[in-house]
Amino acid sequence: MAHDHSHHHGHHHHHGSGNIKVAFFLNLAFTIIEIIGGIFTNSIAILSDALHDLGDSLSLGLSWYFQNLSSKGRDKTFSYGYRRFSLLGAIINSIVLFSGSVFIIYEAIPRILNPEQPETKGMIGLAVVGIIINGAAVLRLKKGSSINEEVISLHLLEDVLGWVAVLIGALIMHFVDAPVIDPLLSLGISAFILYNVFKNLKKSFTIILQGTPRHLEIDKIRTEIEALKDINEVHDCHLWTLDGEYNIFSAHLVVNSSKSIEELAEIKSKVRSLLSELHVNHATLEFETTQEPCALENC
Repeated sequence: MAHDHSHHHGHHHHHGSGNIKVAFFLNLAFTIIEIIGGIFTNSIAILSDALHDLGDSLSLGLSWYFQNLSSKGRDKTFSYGYRRFSLLGAIINSIVLFSGSVFIIYEAIPRILNPEQPETKGMIGLAVVGIIINGAAVLRLKKGSSINEEVISLHLLEDVLGWVAVLIGALIMHFVDAPVIDPLLSLGISAFILYNVFKNLKKSFTIILQGTPRHLEIDKIRTEIEALKDINEVHDCHLWTLDGEYNIFSAHLVVNSSKSIEELAEIKSKVRSLLSELHVNHATLEFETTQEPCALENC
């Protein structure tokens, strides 16, 4: 059996985790300010955005932790390394956000029926600070190179847009007697959080259940390998991902029985190069001859 152990566990771990660390502390500090400010301004929209930022702080903290943990590589306990631990973080974060969103909705519905005027000047001030702090975190992470940083940067950009909505709502309430805008904003933010929670849970469970990565097609990979010279057939293909980024592939390659060890090594090298271009990070390849029956069922 031929094994391809190409490992690309991420680049610039120290720099990447440093950027995430800064964004984490920015977000966590502001979340605490938000909770206090939400209570002070009597704004459930601010409190719901505080919940959103608490979720982001958890995500950032866990991403920072797992960015460092994943650099440990594999050991005797976890032969594929620690990358899949990040899914635990995503699931924990989803549970926290789901519980908080249900609570916010429970509090917001009575406010729609009996609106309470929030302290709009405080809301405006918090919204401006929220845009600045989240914007600073986005700019910090945009300097990074890892996929992890890119994803978190986009998520924080959504937060900036959320604070723009809060700012606009607060400005309207400051000049117009329309306190119902506050609970309506909180319901909108909660709905957005729940949408992302279910989307992230679906993605996490697909990975845990070893579904094929969404951006890769197993049939296309098989076809491209079969197009290579000296490969008669490819079967028993399996494709899955550790964490949504690090992709794993295994297959049986059928070749003529006359191939020498050197020729097989050259074929393996070509397949390895092709798989790397197709964003497969780890491959296990087994050679079979045309006369050799496959020992596995459903080959």
